[in-house]
Amino acid sequence: MDKVIKVAIAGYGRSGCDIHGAYFKTDPRFQVIAIADALEERRQDAAKDFNCSVYASFEPMLEAGGFDLLINATPSKFHVSCSKMGLSHGFNVIGEKPSAPTLADFDAITALADQNNCQFLPYQNSRFYPFFIKMQEIIQSGVLGKIICIRSNWSSFARRWDWQTRQDQLGGNLYNTGPHPVDQAIVLFGEGMPNVFCRMAAAHQGLGGDAENFCTLTLYGPGHPNIEVQISSLQAYPEGEMYNIQAEYGGLTGGPDGLKWKYFEPDKNPRPAFWKPWSDHRKYCSEQLNWIEKEWKFDNSESNSSGYKGLSAGIYNNYYDVLVHHAERIIKLDQVRRQVYTMEEAHKQNPLPKTVLK
Repeated sequence: MDKVIKVAIAGYGRSGCDIHGAYFKTDPRFQVIAIADALEERRQDAAKDFNCSVYASFEPMLEAGGFDLLINATPSKFHVSCSKMGLSHGFNVIGEKPSAPTLADFDAITALADQNNCQFLPYQNSRFYPFFIKMQEIIQSGVLGKIICIRSNWSSFARRWDWQTRQDQLGGNLYNTGPHPVDQAIVLFGEGMPNVFCRMAAAHQGLGGDAENFCTLTLYGPGHPNIEVQISSLQAYPEGEMYNIQAEYGGLTGGPDGLKWKYFEPDKNPRPAFWKPWSDHRKYCSEQLNWIEKEWKFDNSESNSSGYKGLSAGIYNNYYDVLVHHAERIIKLDQVRRQVYTMEEAHKQNPLPKTVLK
């Protein structure tokens, strides 16, 4: 029998219950022994779901101890304090996104993990989308040649009226949805700190929000692809697939349901002689390339990998091996650190007016 990791969950809301809690019901390697939440009805749900100890806040749960792993699924503005407190008590911590709003906060968290011989494990589950794994495989094969531009769009039209639209709650599209596409962008960008350009806007139709619900973000740097990410709640018409990649020998498009890509092989297509001194008889350059076109479809009947359960399985399988078998992390701390830098820089470039909620 594999080692059973005893788990405590701080926060039994949408993430703590519907993502982490739902997964733990399916994996006997994890045993939930304690859950903390400020709302009585959620504590009742927790006791019913896991027959575990319940607490009104995470502080007494940490004092009581008796577990190996803390799941920090608190609201975003408590992520830093909860992670730091858990690590200070000697527990390994899985931290929901965003891990931290600033580099200083992130570095303080990872320093505490080192000081207390613990693991801080960011919960970047979108790394495990089958389409994203396949997309990296295609890029790394080299058939597309040098990657020039990657566009990623995570947008729709949707109104919200909850805490995740408030700056004072560390809300907004970039902190809420953004850690998913920005994490993928950091992986596709490669090593090194990116240059960042960002523009944001807040248009909440009088519903009480003051954080951005439109964000367009660009990562760029010498020797790297230009990566453009849009996260908007104001896109009434679709702009095509989630991803569109432009490359030296072709391109790729697609998203969670599947990918299409096409490319030509330089050594199998004629190389035209450069026209000198001007155009040839006033013609435009024109040719028929021998395109190779391929397609990959996600077969949803294989598993639930396109949903939260499958993404959770990917990350928890790795983190279990990290904690029990000292395996290598798939989610590198340096990658998450660059993600935090990117989002901090984006907010620095876009100070938005704050409003008091009446």
